[in-house]
Amino acid sequence: MANGYSLALRQAKLNAITTAVGNAGILTIYSGTQPTTGGTATTALVALTCGTPFAPSATGTLGGSVTLSPTLPSATTATVAGTATWYRVTTSGGTQVIDGTVTATGGAGDLQLTTTSVSVGLQIQLTSWSIAGGNP
Repeated sequence: MANGYSLALRQAKLNAITTAVGNAGILTIYSGTQPTTGGTATTALVALTCGTPFAPSATGTLGGSVTLSPTLPSATTATVAGTATWYRVTTSGGTQVIDGTVTATGGAGDLQLTTTSVSVGLQIQLTSWSIAGGNP
């Protein structure tokens, strides 16, 4: 059975992630098999600069996640072709903070793109992104 965390603890965890990423963190989308968290990255398809702050504050009656809709990175152009499968968020200085899954819109990935089939010059647009803070 999974652990169940209080609302206050889930909010603290989500706010700690925002603090750890800091201002203008980097979201890099990769192809290939996602490594163990923090492991050696595979092929980078595109890098986007995240908002400042990284995510909205986790307050109120928030459930188990923060949706980054208000602070999604702006669309940017892919520099390498491949199939987007996972992502990594680092600080602006390159320190790894979060790894997660990528799927096309409507999929079950943490981060959703209009398409996971990336070609050089394709405009990459995030459609949905949420970070779980524990039990819902």
